[in-house]
Amino acid sequence: MAKFAQNYSLVQFQQLIDEIYGLPDDRLFSVDDLLSNQVRFTMRALKGIRKGNSKKLEENLIIAFAWLVAIANRLHINLEKALWDRFPLLCSYCDHSPCICKKEKIIKRVKITRGSSKKPATLEDFQKMFDNIYPAKRRTLADAGVHLAEETGEVSEAVHIFQGKHQQGQFKVIETEVADWISCMFGVANSAKINISKALAKKFRNNCHVCHHSPCTCNFSFIGKFKS
Repeated sequence: MAKFAQNYSLVQFQQLIDEIYGLPDDRLFSVDDLLSNQVRFTMRALKGIRKGNSKKLEENLIIAFAWLVAIANRLHINLEKALWDRFPLLCSYCDHSPCICKKEKIIKRVKITRGSSKKPATLEDFQKMFDNIYPAKRRTLADAGVHLAEETGEVSEAVHIFQGKHQQGQFKVIETEVADWISCMFGVANSAKINISKALAKKFRNNCHVCHHSPCTCNFSFIGKFKS
């Protein structure tokens, strides 16, 4: 049985999504299909913010995260490495924790210091890291949602540009943008007081969270009509 435990790492979650969805994703979904669903459920999560519906926000944020991981799996992106390269316990723009971008009005990205800081061991540790870098008390949930929407568009744009020319530099942009999306996903979760690891452990306690099989047996049409 494929399941997620609250003390699991991002690597383990990525492996779990591959175990459950890798086969059907390869057979049923193009990269554009994966992107479409990732955007679809992210927007539903943001609707949860607008409607003040915390349950809708949490469920769709988790599903959107799973689709993002599916995209990373298809493109063979190591998400933990991409995230750590981008955020080594520091803001990727101002090189501080907590971030000082707004306070100091930073308008140009600085070179990030890469010392010997210990990488977070679990997905939950990564969420805590991002709350330290970007404290939830400094922003509203709505502001966090707007930032997530922005990064959702940038992930899609990066993938489509790479598909057009297939250049390595463009692929590196995808790695950067998926890391930024995850940081903003944690930002929304921290503002909404959602423990992502706990939510994943509940959602993925028995294979696919819908059909409860591994590999997943949900067909393309069913997924297209899925309500959340």
